[in-house]
Amino acid sequence: MPTILRIIGIAAAAVLSVSQMDNASAHVLSADVSTSTTAAGGSPAVSSVVLFRNVRIFDGVSARLTGVQDVLIRGSHIERIAPALAAEPNAQIIDGGGRVLMPGLIDAHWHTMLVADPGRGDFENDPAYMAVVAVPEASRALMRGFTTVRDCGGSSFALKNAIDNGVVAGPRIYPSGAMISVTSGHGDFRTPRDLPRTLGAPGSFIDHSGHAVIADSPDEVRMRVREQLMQGASQIKLTAGGGVSSPHSPLDVVTFIPEELHAAVEAASNWGTYVTVHAYTPEAITQAIGAGVKVIEHGSLMDEAAARLMASKGIWLSTQPFPAELGSVFPAGSTQAEKFKEIFGGTDNAFRLARKYRLKTAFGTDLLFSSALGALQNQMLANLTQWYTPGEALVMATGTNGELLQLTGKRNPYPGRIGVVQEGALADLLLVDGDPIADISLIARPEQSLQIIMKDGVIYKNTLP
Repeated sequence: MPTILRIIGIAAAAVLSVSQMDNASAHVLSADVSTSTTAAGGSPAVSSVVLFRNVRIFDGVSARLTGVQDVLIRGSHIERIAPALAAEPNAQIIDGGGRVLMPGLIDAHWHTMLVADPGRGDFENDPAYMAVVAVPEASRALMRGFTTVRDCGGSSFALKNAIDNGVVAGPRIYPSGAMISVTSGHGDFRTPRDLPRTLGAPGSFIDHSGHAVIADSPDEVRMRVREQLMQGASQIKLTAGGGVSSPHSPLDVVTFIPEELHAAVEAASNWGTYVTVHAYTPEAITQAIGAGVKVIEHGSLMDEAAARLMASKGIWLSTQPFPAELGSVFPAGSTQAEKFKEIFGGTDNAFRLARKYRLKTAFGTDLLFSSALGALQNQMLANLTQWYTPGEALVMATGTNGELLQLTGKRNPYPGRIGVVQEGALADLLLVDGDPIADISLIARPEQSLQIIMKDGVIYKNTLP
């Protein structure tokens, strides 16, 4: 871990250059956010008090805008919202000019360490290289307005610490740590040369990298869960069914046995947090819910019975409006490409069932192995309007996702209300040039539309005239 932290520190300079390329006129990131300079291309604008004047508010809860208000930020929190607030002597005053102030976006299924193209489309690259390329990707996500991500697999602990400590800039990270799988399950990227494995021993280089680990008994599952919690995981991710990218994992298989799932849920519950599972099929979903799992990732192939069960138990669905372009990361005609087609074909039905049964639904992207695809993060949010109104889609990516993050309980690395513009909430804010409820395509064009990006009370971008 210390080695990766040093590498992340070396890569900090890349963050500044990337940000300048993305928006040359922005007041953007640097490796030191403790200063108060605001020169273009310099440090983020840091002020203990910021007053937004003359803004309309999308609060992340209601799918409507307020009338013109002022918003006072003190430190890292929103202190006051009211018309015509008095300015304090040392406050930084920002005239919004009637623009829309909204919460920072939240991606509920992101892979901080794996979204960039690692050169091979798998997990076997040098961890140091993966850490270096992850740094500018974190910067890009923040510059797209995603101030928080829920990481659903990958060793993001070091990068999270570097971001939190101001070494580099990026979103808040709710880390799961390594996604936990079984031999031959989704997340097992080994080859036959790695077999056989001794029970209890790491499966391969991938286990040592911390991005995915193998566990083949309740005791192993319990140990792997505790290892992630020891490193700072805020929630635990298991792969309860087959997956697309894994070479040995058909979509229809159910991987863990109930006793193994129970072991994971018990270990996470003892730490006051929860288990989320990768699951596409009704069988995988049903078994996971029976073991006490609180969140289903994907659910693309679920049926009416599975949706009714989720609704009756209050289970969250964290799903993604996958773009067709995502299939391009897999070789044409490959098993993985064929599996992606099946998953992509189930997307519409999954969202229709989510609406029909009023499932608690979170928005995420699950983009992997491609910087170009990572840039589709905002467009995927706009694509939710195939099933939801623009206001409903924006609520999902802000206030609703913020509710999901609260399931972490005392393991929450960022205690406080998040994803909302309310008094007392964390000051993660975007100033939009236009009305995103009337025109959600503004969100798909963050370089032009997002004129201010603030995270934790710190301004990372300001392109106001």
